[in-house]
Amino acid sequence: MNTEFILADRHFTLVRYPEKHQHVSLQAWDSADELVIEHIEALLSENEAMVNNDSPMMLFNDEFGALGCWFSHLAPLWVSDSYIALRSLQENLASNNLLSGDDESKTAPITPLSSVESLTFTPKNAPSVVVLKVPRALALLEQQLIDIQRYITPNTKVIATGKVKTITKSVLGLFEKYIGPTTTSLAKKKSRLIFSSPDENKQKATSPYPTRWQCKGTTGVSLTLDNLANTFSRQSLDIGARIMLEHMTVSANDVVVDLGCGNGVLGVNALSLAPDCKVIFIDESYMALESARQNVLNNFPDKIDQCEFVASNCLESLLNRTNTPAVTKILCNPPFHQQNAITDHIAWQMFTDSRALLVKSGHLVVVGNRHLDYHIKLKKLFGGAKVLASDKKFVILGTAKR
Repeated sequence: MNTEFILADRHFTLVRYPEKHQHVSLQAWDSADELVIEHIEALLSENEAMVNNDSPMMLFNDEFGALGCWFSHLAPLWVSDSYIALRSLQENLASNNLLSGDDESKTAPITPLSSVESLTFTPKNAPSVVVLKVPRALALLEQQLIDIQRYITPNTKVIATGKVKTITKSVLGLFEKYIGPTTTSLAKKKSRLIFSSPDENKQKATSPYPTRWQCKGTTGVSLTLDNLANTFSRQSLDIGARIMLEHMTVSANDVVVDLGCGNGVLGVNALSLAPDCKVIFIDESYMALESARQNVLNNFPDKIDQCEFVASNCLESLLNRTNTPAVTKILCNPPFHQQNAITDHIAWQMFTDSRALLVKSGHLVVVGNRHLDYHIKLKKLFGGAKVLASDKKFVILGTAKR
């Protein structure tokens, strides 16, 4: 993996967290990062005082901390929906000696915030510059622009950056709808900037999120599911989860982990199957975890104390704890992309972590597209896997820790 980021005579060593699981072809920044850095540096050279304590910089969707490291001296507010992005930022700040304080109490010059934390600004301390990396999910961008609309002023510079292929008419339409007149830069290295001028006459928008829909659980009970903007399969039940619901089994004594939980439908269904079981919802998306928490409250509010909601890279947050309960069953619908990269390293780490976390004879149940050949990985780790159910596109595999 290329880790040496050199631009304008500055040098950083940057990694994608977790470094040991990344493909050698990947790196922690791209040309869209470089383009927006060059543009903002030009603005700062004209007006150094543009960013200050009363008028901070805000960074959204900094995928692996490259922007956070570059602008750390400006003490920006850093907002992300990704736990992995946060861990990348923390690792990169530390490795580039950008933390302050003594060895026992190092602090970051950045204020990191999750996507579900609220912010309050007044016109006097409104952000001077808002930088957005255009996210994969259009709904997430829409929610962020609605949030930004509440605290920017006509003097705020709103600048977005992304690959040319991600800056579509729909993306530009959202900036026009929620911020104001919008233009783009010329393309450079297959990336482009978006400039949006805040229109103070725009009426403050009401968010259309979360979206709500219902589905049938294994027992036939109707489940009501809320989905925040960046939740996987936000608009309907995905096919993998549907086939899993048809074949799930959970007992009263189980401690269940819904790994990569999304809106938590599998964990919520586990509560319908075995009301006395414990469920740990795991995801790297803060919006997914908040959706799962809300969906337990929607359907089984009296079971909320039997549930835990943990932001984590796969299962590492649980593996690093000393008080994790004995996990007997893990339900998993692995993703096969990270940001814009197609990758199987997340599934591999999920399976490896599952083997480490499960009690002896504990079960891992995986659903995925047939072509992903998860049975090969499970055979290497667990010694084999059994097909529990399948259709033309998906397969459910079960395996036990020996």
